[in-house]
Parts: sequence; structure tokens; C-alpha cells
Amino acid sequence: MTALRRLSAPALVLALLAALVAAKPWLHGHLEPLVGPVLSGGFDIAAASAAWLVAAWGGARLVDLLAAGNGGLNPDGTPRPPRIPRLLADLLRFFVYGVALLAILAFVLEQPVTGLLATSGVAIAVLGFALRNMIADIFAGIALNIEHPYRLGDWLELSPGVAGRVDEINWRATRLIASDGTAIVVPNGIVAGSRFVNYSRPNPSFRATVPILLDQEVPVERAKRILLSAMLCADGVLPTPRPDVLVDAVTPNGISYTARFWADDGARLSQVRDAVLTAVLGNLARAGIEPARPKQEFHRRQPALPDTDTLRRGLLRQTDLFDAFDDDEVDALALAMRQIHVPAGSAAVRQGEAGESLFVIAEGVFDVQIAAPAEAGDGQRLGLLHLTRLRPGDLFGEMSLLTGQPRSASVVACTDAVVFELARNHLDPVLRRRPELAERLAELMAERQSRNTAETTRQQGAALPPPVEPQALLTRLRGFFGL
Repeated sequence: MTALRRLSAPALVLALLAALVAAKPWLHGHLEPLVGPVLSGGFDIAAASAAWLVAAWGGARLVDLLAAGNGGLNPDGTPRPPRIPRLLADLLRFFVYGVALLAILAFVLEQPVTGLLATSGVAIAVLGFALRNMIADIFAGIALNIEHPYRLGDWLELSPGVAGRVDEINWRATRLIASDGTAIVVPNGIVAGSRFVNYSRPNPSFRATVPILLDQEVPVERAKRILLSAMLCADGVLPTPRPDVLVDAVTPNGISYTARFWADDGARLSQVRDAVLTAVLGNLARAGIEPARPKQEFHRRQPALPDTDTLRRGLLRQTDLFDAFDDDEVDALALAMRQIHVPAGSAAVRQGEAGESLFVIAEGVFDVQIAAPAEAGDGQRLGLLHLTRLRPGDLFGEMSLLTGQPRSASVVACTDAVVFELARNHLDPVLRRRPELAERLAELMAERQSRNTAETTRQQGAALPPPVEPQALLTRLRGFFGL
């Protein structure tokens, strides 16, 4: 309906002109004393000229319709781009009106246009030399619109630090809107003659990289494990295609790694890089590793995992479960913990199996899974429900350690991982020496179990159960440890 309304005005004017031409004999017979000279001398010329101009008007309206956007929004929320870029639409309108003017000169006024075109060629040559840079930009814009290396809405990076979403392609330049909202105007000639990266083609998702330099003493397998687990936990990183880590170079200052990941929005590339680097630095700090620095001559080989009191104590101190323990008690527990390597795809614990220990993650990422009905009302078909992901510094298995109940979920390693195990016989002397710690542990366990239960019921779509009572857990804890 909108298209018909836009074309209706030129059509009505053409119909009116046709009616006037058809009524010319009648007008000549009845109005000859008043307008006879006009009708006899200029009516045909005016009508024909007007017809050509109205036809050009209608053609321009048709170009506008073809260039108009489809309406609505794309799946990512951005407006749908026009069918024809603005530059090409302007050229088509100019061509339509130019043809109409030449037709009026040649067919209506019966003037020779060959001489006119030849005479204007000299003026065009002079203007072309004076405006050669602008003309080069215009033709570059035409070439860009024909080849379509980018379209409206695409995210381009012209050079490091110069990137934005394509907002307009006009006669002379391409305008980008950067992630901070500023406009970047680049002449089409520069765009066409330089290298640029289109993050939106051929797919909206793209791969980005972050360089990391670590000491040569850090084993390559361990470095890859730490960097990969950081990317898997960073916000904005797509799970598929899976991130990976490559050894890029070996330098005097250390081994250079390239962390490669996929993102789906060029506008958020800086935020995703920030999330990846933040996660990498956090994982390195928890593992007791610092980024490489310029070295002198002193070198020291680092073991596969720094099995130091500081690392173990730090892992325990950053978990709220041990907030009530003093430094001596944390030191004793840290020395008692056992280091375990968990290969990728292996389960550290399995749902339903017996256990009397908890695990603190030093390196790697784990997926928490429980067996649940795959379809509502079908208790025989069981599927896996993925609850959450655990990262370095998190712990699991505390209910089995403190109450002896079977494992409530399976915890599977997404990457090669390293954990520390704290068993019941390690905690028993501390609780017997300070029985009051049991009350604080019961309160913390109740809070953690309530959060985990709420997340499970949310994913299953079930009603939220009542909160866990600390007193009930305290009774079970005292009974399990014989306090």
C-alpha cells in the first residue's frame, strides 16, 4: 500500500496531462479568443516536456521504493539495511532526470544534443581535474557498492584502534559509528585502496586472539590448561567453535602463547578481550604464576605445579567455607590436602557414589551435571542436566565431607585439571579440638545448598523448595564426626 501511494501522485499527474491533450480540440474551439496563441504555439511543447519530467519523477519515486529498507529489525536488534545503498540510489535518480532532460532537448525542442555533449566535455574535463580526488572517492564508492565487501550494519576494522559499525555509504565517504558512539568518516578512496577487516562477513561470528607471554619454566601443557579454562569461563566467548591455545614463539623473555576464541559482536570485542584477559590473570594468580618479565641471567626451573603452602593456603582462604578457621588450622588442612590430576572428559566425582572428601579446583574448568528426566512425566528416559561451571578457586563435594551423604551431582572436567582433595580424616582433628566450628560450617553449608538447590529447580522448572535448615545439617554433621 505504501508503494502504491508513493507512485499514485506521478500517475495522477500523467493522467491529467493525458486528459488535457485529449481535450485540446475542445479547448481550441471554445477558448480560442482567449488562449488560442498559447494552444497553438506552446501547448504541445509544454505537455510533452511535462510528461517527460513527470515520468522522471515517477522513476525517481520507484528508485526510492527500491532503496527503502525492508522495515523491522534484524535478529540482533539492528535496523534492516536498505535494499539499495544510498550512493547507488542517488546515481540512479541523477540518471533518470538526466535522461528526461536530454529527451526534452532532443525530441520535444528538437535541438541537437551531440554538440551540447561535446561542448560540455571540455568543461567536464576541467572540473574533473580540479575535483579528481573527490571523483576518485565517488568512483571508489560505486565500486564498493557493486562488489559489496561490506554493507550497512557490518562491523569494520580499518586499522588497529579504528573500527566501527557501517552507518552510511554516501557519494564521497563511508561513515562508521565506533563502540563509544563517535562517528568515523573515511573517504571511499582510502577504504577501497587499503586493507580492512569485516567482522560480519561471511558469518556474524569471528575469531579473535589475545597474546600471552609466560616464563619458559611453566610447562606448556599446564600453560595451555590455564589459558583454555580462562577463555571457557569468560563472558562473551562462544562455546563453539571451541577456544584453543597455540604456542606462537619462544623468545628470550619466555614462551609466547596465542589464546584464540570466537565472539559474535564486533561492537563488544573490547569488552570480550577484557573479560578474557581478566580471567587469564585471575587463573594465573590462583596458580601462582605471573606473566613473563624481561630477564637477566638467573633461571630457575618451576615444578609441574607449585605444591607450596602458600598456594594451598590461598585456595582454602578464598573459599567462604573456611572463613571461621584460624591460620594454624588452615595451614594444617593445606598441608594435608592431596593433589589430583583430572584428564579432560573424566569425572572427579559421580552422582550417587559414596564419598567423604571435598575438592578445591587449582586449575581447569569443571561442568556440574545431574541425571534428570529428559521429558516431563517420563521417568524412564533420563538425561543430563547441566547446572553450572566451576572454575579455579571453586570447591565441590562439601556435603559428602561434612555429612557423609552420597555425591549429589557428577563433576566432569572440561579441560585437563588439577584439584586438591581434603578428606574427612584431615578435618576430624580440627573439629574435635574446636567443636564450635561445626555450627559455622552448618550455616555456610545451608547457604550453599540453598543456592545450589534454587539453581537446580530453576533449570528444571519446578517449584522452589523451602530453604535448608542449618540446625538439621548441624545434627547430621555432629553425628557423622561423632561430636
